[in-house]
Order: sequence, then C-alpha cells, then structure tokens
Amino acid sequence: MDGAPSDEQLLAAYRAGDAAAFEKLLARYEKPIWTYLRRFVRQDQAAEDLLQEVFLRVVRDAQDAAAPGWKGQAKFATWLYTIARNLCVDRARREAIRAAASMDGGGDDDDGAPVSLHDRLAAPDRPPDAVLAGRQAAARIDRAIAALPDDQREVFLMREVMELPFAEIAAVVGASEPTVKSRMRYALEKLRAALADLAGDGSPGAAESGSAG
Repeated sequence: MDGAPSDEQLLAAYRAGDAAAFEKLLARYEKPIWTYLRRFVRQDQAAEDLLQEVFLRVVRDAQDAAAPGWKGQAKFATWLYTIARNLCVDRARREAIRAAASMDGGGDDDDGAPVSLHDRLAAPDRPPDAVLAGRQAAARIDRAIAALPDDQREVFLMREVMELPFAEIAAVVGASEPTVKSRMRYALEKLRAALADLAGDGSPGAAESGSAG
C-alpha cells in the first residue's frame, strides 16, 4: 500500500464525510475478516452476518463520538480484529447456552444456500478439479482448526489468517506476548499431527510459530 492512505487516515476521512474512504477500508479488510469469522464459526451465513455486524459497528462508532470505539490509542486494524474476535466469542457463548438448553438442534446444511461472500471473493479461474480438491482439503483443515482449544484457535487464526504480529494479537486477546506465542506453538503442533498427510500442500502445519512479529 505504498503511497496509499493509512487505515487511520481513511477512517478520519470517513468521519469527515468521505463515504468513499469507508469503501476503501472495506476493500482492505472484508476478505481477511470474513475468512477469520468463517474459520471460527464454521458456517457461511453466520460468518456473513458477523461480518456485517463488524462493519456496522465501525460505522456506528465512527459516526458517534461518544461510542466506545477506536480513539487512536491503537492501530485501526487491531481495533477491527478485536471487534471480530469479541463477536465470535459472544456468539460461541450464545451457542453454548442454546446447546445446554436443547440437544435437538442440528448443524446447518450449506447445500442450496445463497452464494457467500467468500465465494464471491474467490478467484474465478480455478479449474473444477482444483476447486473440489481445495474444498476437500479446506474442510479437513476447518475440522482440525475447530478441534483446537478456543484460546489456541483464535491465536492461530489471527496469526495465519489475519497475519497479525504477535504483539497485536496479545493486545487483542488480553494476554502476554510469550503466552500468545506458546498458544500458537501448541496449535501448530496439534495441526501438524492432524494434517500430516497434507504437509507440503499448503496446510497449516507448514507455518512457523517463531517468526518475528
């Protein structure tokens, strides 16, 4: 983004009445935020709903000076990811309460569902066999990520999907940087074991937990 306005400059421009500035912010973060949400909640429609809520909160807080939003003390991206993370946590709590109240509910079937934001953003020129193979591998990766403990899963997603530095992840989750790195290491160990046969095909097991950030 050399020469492009920073996130903070775009937000300031939007607050000053430049609607196009918000569109630029949306273009920067729509796909990574949706990917994070989808990996966390594992349902396209739920991720779509949460994505809309994330940016609705950005709009609300940008327009309301009294709202508890971004005040310039942290990077805009960190604030945005914090909103996404908190919405996921809130939804997980609600789902846990529903599950405890009733064991009759089943998972949503995506067959016949409207085209998701993820599909709209995906590359249009992939051959059908590559799409199928990618979906099968992605489903296995999704299951392996979903099996991680919550604290390890969110750190993994923020690091690998959002590409956040460990220091920013620590700020989002409210833990020390060494703790965040430890959670990442444990997550990678579990994923490497679960996806050993996918190693070399872009699986999470190829990631390095100790890279600088």
